[in-house]
Amino acid sequence: MGALGGNCTFEFSRRITATSMCCSWPQCAFLFPASQCNVSLKKQRHRGILSSFFCCFRDYNVEAPPASGPSVLPPLVEENGGLQKGDQRQVIPIPSPPAKYLLPEATVLDYGKKCVVIDLDETLVHSSFKPISNADFIVPVEIDGTIHQVYVLKRPHVDEFLQRMGQLFECVLFTASLAKYADPVADLLDRWGVFRARLFRESCVFHRGNYVKDLSRLGRELSKVIIVDNSPASYIFHPENAVPVQSWFDDMTDTELLDLIPFFEGLSREDDVYSMLHRLCDR
Repeated sequence: MGALGGNCTFEFSRRITATSMCCSWPQCAFLFPASQCNVSLKKQRHRGILSSFFCCFRDYNVEAPPASGPSVLPPLVEENGGLQKGDQRQVIPIPSPPAKYLLPEATVLDYGKKCVVIDLDETLVHSSFKPISNADFIVPVEIDGTIHQVYVLKRPHVDEFLQRMGQLFECVLFTASLAKYADPVADLLDRWGVFRARLFRESCVFHRGNYVKDLSRLGRELSKVIIVDNSPASYIFHPENAVPVQSWFDDMTDTELLDLIPFFEGLSREDDVYSMLHRLCDR
């Protein structure tokens, strides 16, 4: 943990501990990323229609989700519910090896690098159908023949974070949102081509009402895979590979991504991800 350095080590560890203990993350019903902390319940009620919008267009799921009633706008964005009490203690079924992995072979440029899977909504950006005066992007999305404008805010320091991550790792965008929304957002966000691949909802496993990102389906050695996500439900199959982050909505003083950079610089030099992540959890 020496690579983290004094105050940064303490601050990052404190954030991870607080995030990891937040087990009842409320469901983001429509436009925005999956689960959020309890402190955002009031915001989540206002976002309800929007979140559902981002969650309904799917090509397929490993299990078909239960039928839902009509909504004002169909869900387009990531919509993972919070972990229920006791979920972490339950035995998670080990998925069978896929017939085909989600990622192609690593390029020569990424040979020997670890693979970092990065979430989109509430991890890197926050999106809304409600006009935002300081939006970084406005993305038109077609739903049932009607064009809707999606207003996107970038999390502070996301540019520095992505550029440094692209230097250190093979980076993959993996979101439970649908491609018709997430792909154009990624085009605008990733100006440097950091993401070697983009995975959307159809690449998730639908498990107990949540879209889970099954890292064993990537085609990478799990001891060299990390997932950065604000939703514990997204990595419930592989919690030992996770670097949790706090959900972000509009706090322009947030430094979470900036604080993560020294940690990842140290992690990139480790033989496998587990030893450093275990030390982090033990602090």
